[in-house]
Amino acid sequence: MRSTPTVETHKSHRIGWLRAAVLGANDGIVSTASLIVGVAAAETGKNNVLIAGLAGLVSGAISMAAGEYVSVSSQSDTERADLELETKELATMPDEELKELQQIYIERGLDPELAHEVAQQLTARGALSAHARDELGISETTAARPVQAALASAATFSVGAALPLLTAIIFPIGRIIGMVSVLSLVFLAALGMLAAKAGGASVIRGAVRVTFWGALAMGLTALVGRLFGAVV
Repeated sequence: MRSTPTVETHKSHRIGWLRAAVLGANDGIVSTASLIVGVAAAETGKNNVLIAGLAGLVSGAISMAAGEYVSVSSQSDTERADLELETKELATMPDEELKELQQIYIERGLDPELAHEVAQQLTARGALSAHARDELGISETTAARPVQAALASAATFSVGAALPLLTAIIFPIGRIIGMVSVLSLVFLAALGMLAAKAGGASVIRGAVRVTFWGALAMGLTALVGRLFGAVV
């Protein structure tokens, strides 16, 4: 009786967008909530608090998009340069490249004969893709995507920043610090749990690590606003 092959569901294909999305949403909540709490602690009035929060949302989203695009583009440029070099080496010294691929498989536990056979077959199917994956560590899953990272980061930053900003709009000035702080920590905990679940990690650990740093950031910003009475 033929057994049914086990189908495994992995999470690694989500790495590219998940990292940028979590970073954007987390930064949106923490930076905007901290800004609102700091300005509110300086007792400057609700209008100033809302203006500061809105400015933080817009400038933060643009900054996150630009930062992600530049950083991931640098990674993409490096990957492209490595692939171009590998293409030249495959064209000019195919035998040496085949031995190099064989050595990689030997180091991973195959005996020399089997490693040579595997290297030959993978080279015949696609030499560049084999070297990209096994020599350079570049695959379709982990390849840099600058536009995707920039859009994901900007969008999630905006969503994250909108949460404490809406809280500040709804509640009166006297309750802004408390409500923004508490609800932002709830938002952060939910984000940490969702991100951990999407990545297949512990939801408790994911929630704790983001709420801790969020609470620390808001606490320090509120302290600075209270001490100096200035917009920070």
